[in-house]
Amino acid sequence: MADRALVVVRAGLLTTVQDRGRPGHAHLGVPRSGALDAPAAALVNRLVGNPPEAAVLETTLNGCALRPRSTVTVAVGGAPGTVTVDGRPAPWGAPVRVPGGALLEVGPARAGVRGYVGIAGGVAVEPVLGSRSTDLLSGLGPPPLADGAVLPLGVPAGPHAHVDTVAQPGPPDELVLRVTLGPRADWFTQDALRTLVTRAYRVSAASNRIGLRTEGPALERARAGELPSEGMVLGAVQVPPDGRPVVFLADHPTTGGYPVIAVVRTADLAAAAQAAPGTPVRFTAVSRR
Repeated sequence: MADRALVVVRAGLLTTVQDRGRPGHAHLGVPRSGALDAPAAALVNRLVGNPPEAAVLETTLNGCALRPRSTVTVAVGGAPGTVTVDGRPAPWGAPVRVPGGALLEVGPARAGVRGYVGIAGGVAVEPVLGSRSTDLLSGLGPPPLADGAVLPLGVPAGPHAHVDTVAQPGPPDELVLRVTLGPRADWFTQDALRTLVTRAYRVSAASNRIGLRTEGPALERARAGELPSEGMVLGAVQVPPDGRPVVFLADHPTTGGYPVIAVVRTADLAAAAQAAPGTPVRFTAVSRR
Protein backbone atom coordinates (compact mmCIF):
# COMPACT_ATOMS: atom_id res chain seq x y z
CA MET A 1 0.00 0.00 0.00
CA ALA A 2 1.16 3.55 -0.73
CA ASP A 3 2.73 5.50 2.10
CA ARG A 4 -0.29 6.75 4.04
CA ALA A 5 1.06 9.73 5.93
CA LEU A 6 0.85 13.51 6.08
CA VAL A 7 3.85 15.84 6.26
CA VAL A 8 3.21 19.02 8.24
CA VAL A 9 4.52 21.92 6.13
CA ARG A 10 3.07 24.69 8.29
CA ALA A 11 1.79 23.75 11.71
CA GLY A 12 -0.10 26.97 12.41
CA LEU A 13 -0.66 28.70 15.72
CA LEU A 14 -1.97 25.64 17.55
CA THR A 15 -2.97 22.56 15.59
CA THR A 16 -3.63 19.38 17.51
CA VAL A 17 -4.88 15.85 16.93
CA GLN A 18 -8.35 15.37 18.44
CA ASP A 19 -11.04 12.71 18.56
CA ARG A 20 -13.95 12.19 20.97
CA GLY A 21 -11.55 12.34 23.93
CA ARG A 22 -10.89 10.08 26.90
CA PRO A 23 -13.84 10.47 29.31
CA GLY A 24 -13.99 8.32 32.42
CA HIS A 25 -10.48 8.93 33.74
CA ALA A 26 -11.07 11.93 36.00
CA HIS A 27 -10.31 9.74 39.05
CA LEU A 28 -6.78 9.46 37.63
CA GLY A 29 -6.51 13.23 37.18
CA VAL A 30 -6.88 12.91 33.40
CA PRO A 31 -9.15 15.42 31.59
CA ARG A 32 -11.49 14.19 28.89
CA SER A 33 -9.94 16.36 26.14
CA GLY A 34 -11.26 15.80 22.59
CA ALA A 35 -12.44 18.20 19.88
CA LEU A 36 -13.83 21.42 21.35
CA ASP A 37 -16.38 21.75 18.55
CA ALA A 38 -17.53 18.12 18.56
CA PRO A 39 -20.28 18.54 15.92
CA ALA A 40 -17.79 20.09 13.45
CA ALA A 41 -15.31 17.26 14.02
CA ALA A 42 -18.04 14.64 13.54
CA LEU A 43 -19.16 16.31 10.32
CA VAL A 44 -15.74 16.32 8.63
CA ASN A 45 -15.36 12.66 9.58
CA ARG A 46 -18.73 11.86 8.02
CA LEU A 47 -17.81 13.76 4.86
CA VAL A 48 -14.68 11.65 4.27
CA GLY A 49 -16.35 8.32 5.21
CA ASN A 50 -14.73 7.92 8.63
CA PRO A 51 -16.42 6.52 11.73
CA PRO A 52 -17.22 9.22 14.32
CA GLU A 53 -14.37 8.17 16.61
CA ALA A 54 -11.65 8.79 13.98
CA ALA A 55 -9.02 11.39 14.88
CA VAL A 56 -9.00 14.74 13.02
CA LEU A 57 -6.86 17.86 13.15
CA GLU A 58 -8.10 20.89 15.09
CA THR A 59 -6.59 24.20 13.93
CA THR A 60 -6.63 27.51 15.79
CA LEU A 61 -7.17 30.84 14.00
CA ASN A 62 -4.55 30.65 11.22
CA GLY A 63 -4.98 27.14 9.78
CA CYS A 64 -2.17 24.87 8.62
CA ALA A 65 -0.52 23.39 5.52
CA LEU A 66 -0.15 19.66 4.88
CA ARG A 67 1.37 17.49 2.17
CA PRO A 68 0.07 13.90 1.88
CA ARG A 69 2.52 11.27 0.67
CA SER A 70 -0.26 9.47 -1.23
CA THR A 71 -3.63 10.55 -2.60
CA VAL A 72 -6.15 11.22 0.17
CA THR A 73 -9.66 12.58 0.59
CA VAL A 74 -10.00 15.43 3.08
CA ALA A 75 -12.74 17.73 4.33
CA VAL A 76 -12.32 21.04 6.16
CA GLY A 77 -15.02 22.40 8.45
CA GLY A 78 -15.57 24.33 11.66
CA ALA A 79 -14.44 27.95 11.42
CA PRO A 80 -14.90 29.01 7.77
CA GLY A 81 -11.82 29.88 5.74
CA THR A 82 -10.14 29.35 2.39
CA VAL A 83 -8.94 25.92 1.24
CA THR A 84 -6.48 25.42 -1.61
CA VAL A 85 -4.71 22.45 -3.22
CA ASP A 86 -1.42 23.46 -4.86
CA GLY A 87 -2.69 27.03 -4.87
CA ARG A 88 -6.00 26.24 -6.59
CA PRO A 89 -9.24 26.97 -4.70
CA ALA A 90 -10.96 23.94 -3.19
CA PRO A 91 -14.34 23.75 -1.43
CA TRP A 92 -14.74 24.22 2.29
CA GLY A 93 -17.27 21.89 3.94
CA ALA A 94 -17.04 19.19 1.26
CA PRO A 95 -14.83 16.20 0.39
CA VAL A 96 -11.69 17.17 -1.55
CA ARG A 97 -9.28 14.81 -3.34
CA VAL A 98 -5.67 15.77 -2.65
CA PRO A 99 -3.06 13.97 -4.82
CA GLY A 100 0.07 12.59 -3.23
CA GLY A 101 2.73 15.31 -3.02
CA ALA A 102 0.23 18.17 -3.42
CA LEU A 103 0.06 20.97 -0.85
CA LEU A 104 -3.21 21.34 1.07
CA GLU A 105 -3.50 24.82 2.56
CA VAL A 106 -6.11 25.58 5.22
CA GLY A 107 -6.18 29.37 5.47
CA PRO A 108 -6.91 31.63 8.44
CA ALA A 109 -10.40 31.56 9.91
CA ARG A 110 -12.57 34.33 8.43
CA ALA A 111 -14.82 34.00 11.47
CA GLY A 112 -14.69 31.80 14.55
CA VAL A 113 -11.59 30.20 16.01
CA ARG A 114 -11.19 26.46 15.33
CA GLY A 115 -11.13 24.59 12.04
CA TYR A 116 -11.27 20.82 11.58
CA VAL A 117 -9.48 18.75 8.97
CA GLY A 118 -10.83 15.24 8.46
CA ILE A 119 -8.73 12.80 6.42
CA ALA A 120 -10.08 9.49 5.10
CA GLY A 121 -8.70 6.80 7.41
CA GLY A 122 -8.18 9.24 10.26
CA VAL A 123 -4.95 10.35 11.91
CA ALA A 124 -3.47 7.10 13.21
CA VAL A 125 -1.11 8.27 15.98
CA GLU A 126 -0.77 5.89 18.92
CA PRO A 127 -3.77 6.08 21.29
CA VAL A 128 -3.27 6.83 24.98
CA LEU A 129 -5.98 5.64 27.40
CA GLY A 130 -8.19 4.89 24.42
CA SER A 131 -7.85 8.27 22.70
CA ARG A 132 -5.54 9.94 20.17
CA SER A 133 -6.37 13.41 21.49
CA THR A 134 -3.74 15.95 22.42
CA ASP A 135 -4.30 17.10 26.00
CA LEU A 136 -2.63 20.45 26.65
CA LEU A 137 -3.09 20.27 30.43
CA SER A 138 -1.75 16.79 31.20
CA GLY A 139 0.52 16.40 28.19
CA LEU A 140 -1.06 13.09 27.18
CA GLY A 141 -1.40 12.21 23.51
CA PRO A 142 0.70 13.55 20.65
CA PRO A 143 2.28 17.00 21.00
CA PRO A 144 0.80 19.92 19.07
CA LEU A 145 1.84 19.80 15.44
CA ALA A 146 5.27 21.15 14.50
CA ASP A 147 6.68 21.98 11.08
CA GLY A 148 8.17 18.87 9.51
CA ALA A 149 6.23 16.38 11.63
CA VAL A 150 4.90 13.27 9.88
CA LEU A 151 1.46 11.93 10.86
CA PRO A 152 0.46 8.35 9.99
CA LEU A 153 -2.96 7.79 8.46
CA GLY A 154 -5.32 4.85 8.85
CA VAL A 155 -7.01 2.85 6.12
CA PRO A 156 -10.21 4.45 4.73
CA ALA A 157 -13.30 2.79 6.16
CA GLY A 158 -15.76 3.61 3.41
CA PRO A 159 -16.60 5.96 0.54
CA HIS A 160 -16.74 9.68 1.13
CA ALA A 161 -19.99 11.62 1.02
CA HIS A 162 -21.15 12.72 -2.45
CA VAL A 163 -22.11 16.31 -1.77
CA ASP A 164 -21.06 19.70 -3.13
CA THR A 165 -21.13 21.31 0.31
CA VAL A 166 -23.01 20.98 3.60
CA ALA A 167 -24.55 23.55 5.91
CA GLN A 168 -22.68 24.26 9.12
CA PRO A 169 -23.58 26.67 11.94
CA GLY A 170 -21.66 29.94 11.79
CA PRO A 171 -19.59 31.27 14.68
CA PRO A 172 -21.74 33.17 17.19
CA ASP A 173 -22.15 36.93 17.04
CA GLU A 174 -23.23 36.62 20.67
CA LEU A 175 -22.42 33.58 22.78
CA VAL A 176 -25.47 32.58 24.83
CA LEU A 177 -24.63 30.02 27.51
CA ARG A 178 -27.45 28.31 29.38
CA VAL A 179 -26.39 27.61 32.95
CA THR A 180 -27.73 25.77 35.95
CA LEU A 181 -26.74 27.65 39.10
CA GLY A 182 -24.65 25.78 41.66
CA PRO A 183 -23.12 23.78 43.18
CA ARG A 184 -21.40 26.69 44.99
CA ALA A 185 -23.79 29.53 44.21
CA ASP A 186 -24.14 30.10 47.97
CA TRP A 187 -20.53 31.36 48.00
CA PHE A 188 -21.70 34.47 46.12
CA THR A 189 -23.94 37.40 47.00
CA GLN A 190 -27.41 37.72 45.54
CA ASP A 191 -26.14 40.73 43.59
CA ALA A 192 -23.42 38.54 42.08
CA LEU A 193 -25.96 35.92 41.00
CA ARG A 194 -28.07 38.64 39.35
CA THR A 195 -24.97 40.09 37.70
CA LEU A 196 -24.02 36.72 36.20
CA VAL A 197 -27.35 36.30 34.40
CA THR A 198 -28.16 39.93 33.54
CA ARG A 199 -24.87 41.65 32.67
CA ALA A 200 -22.81 41.35 29.51
CA TYR A 201 -19.38 39.72 29.38
CA ARG A 202 -16.90 39.28 26.54
CA VAL A 203 -14.59 36.46 25.52
CA SER A 204 -11.05 37.16 26.71
CA ALA A 205 -8.02 36.70 24.46
CA ALA A 206 -6.54 34.59 27.29
CA SER A 207 -9.03 31.78 26.51
CA ASN A 208 -7.69 28.38 25.41
CA ARG A 209 -8.63 24.69 25.28
CA ILE A 210 -8.63 24.57 29.08
CA GLY A 211 -11.14 27.33 29.63
CA LEU A 212 -13.03 30.22 28.08
CA ARG A 213 -12.08 33.27 30.12
CA THR A 214 -14.35 36.28 30.27
CA GLU A 215 -14.00 40.03 30.71
CA GLY A 216 -16.73 41.93 32.51
CA PRO A 217 -18.11 42.72 35.95
CA ALA A 218 -16.52 40.88 38.87
CA LEU A 219 -18.72 38.57 40.93
CA GLU A 220 -18.69 39.39 44.63
CA ARG A 221 -18.19 36.62 47.16
CA ALA A 222 -20.49 36.12 50.14
CA ARG A 223 -17.90 33.90 51.83
CA ALA A 224 -14.17 34.36 52.32
CA GLY A 225 -11.49 31.71 52.04
CA GLU A 226 -11.16 28.87 49.58
CA LEU A 227 -12.71 25.46 49.18
CA PRO A 228 -10.77 22.24 49.55
CA SER A 229 -10.10 20.88 46.06
CA GLU A 230 -13.15 19.16 44.61
CA GLY A 231 -14.09 17.53 41.33
CA MET A 232 -14.65 19.71 38.26
CA VAL A 233 -16.90 18.89 35.32
CA LEU A 234 -17.01 19.97 31.69
CA GLY A 235 -18.81 23.32 31.46
CA ALA A 236 -18.18 24.30 35.09
CA VAL A 237 -18.19 28.09 35.55
CA GLN A 238 -15.41 28.64 38.05
CA VAL A 239 -14.77 32.05 39.59
CA PRO A 240 -11.12 32.80 40.43
CA PRO A 241 -10.05 35.59 42.82
CA ASP A 242 -10.45 38.34 40.17
CA GLY A 243 -14.20 37.56 40.09
CA ARG A 244 -14.41 36.97 36.30
CA PRO A 245 -16.09 33.70 35.32
CA VAL A 246 -14.11 30.98 33.52
CA VAL A 247 -15.99 28.27 31.59
CA PHE A 248 -14.13 24.96 31.70
CA LEU A 249 -13.61 23.32 28.30
CA ALA A 250 -12.28 19.92 27.21
CA ASP A 251 -8.76 20.15 28.70
CA HIS A 252 -9.97 21.48 32.06
CA PRO A 253 -8.39 20.29 35.35
CA THR A 254 -10.27 17.49 37.06
CA THR A 255 -10.14 19.20 40.46
CA GLY A 256 -10.10 22.79 41.66
CA GLY A 257 -10.50 24.96 44.75
CA TYR A 258 -12.23 28.04 43.36
CA PRO A 259 -16.03 27.96 43.73
CA VAL A 260 -18.20 26.91 40.78
CA ILE A 261 -21.13 29.30 40.53
CA ALA A 262 -22.89 27.44 37.68
CA VAL A 263 -22.53 24.77 35.01
CA VAL A 264 -23.06 25.35 31.27
CA ARG A 265 -25.24 23.00 29.26
CA THR A 266 -23.00 20.69 27.22
CA ALA A 267 -24.90 21.49 24.02
CA ASP A 268 -23.72 25.13 24.22
CA LEU A 269 -20.01 24.36 24.42
CA ALA A 270 -19.47 23.86 20.68
CA ALA A 271 -20.41 27.51 20.13
CA ALA A 272 -18.02 28.48 22.93
CA ALA A 273 -15.22 26.77 20.98
CA GLN A 274 -15.85 29.13 18.05
CA ALA A 275 -16.33 32.38 20.00
CA ALA A 276 -13.48 34.70 19.06
CA PRO A 277 -11.94 37.16 21.55
CA GLY A 278 -14.26 40.10 22.05
CA THR A 279 -17.44 38.12 21.33
CA PRO A 280 -20.25 39.19 23.72
CA VAL A 281 -21.18 36.48 26.24
CA ARG A 282 -24.52 36.20 28.00
CA PHE A 283 -25.24 33.66 30.73
CA THR A 284 -28.88 32.68 31.09
CA ALA A 285 -30.20 30.59 33.99
CA VAL A 286 -32.24 27.45 33.31
CA SER A 287 -33.71 24.93 35.73
CA ARG A 288 -32.12 21.57 36.41
CA ARG A 289 -33.09 18.76 34.08
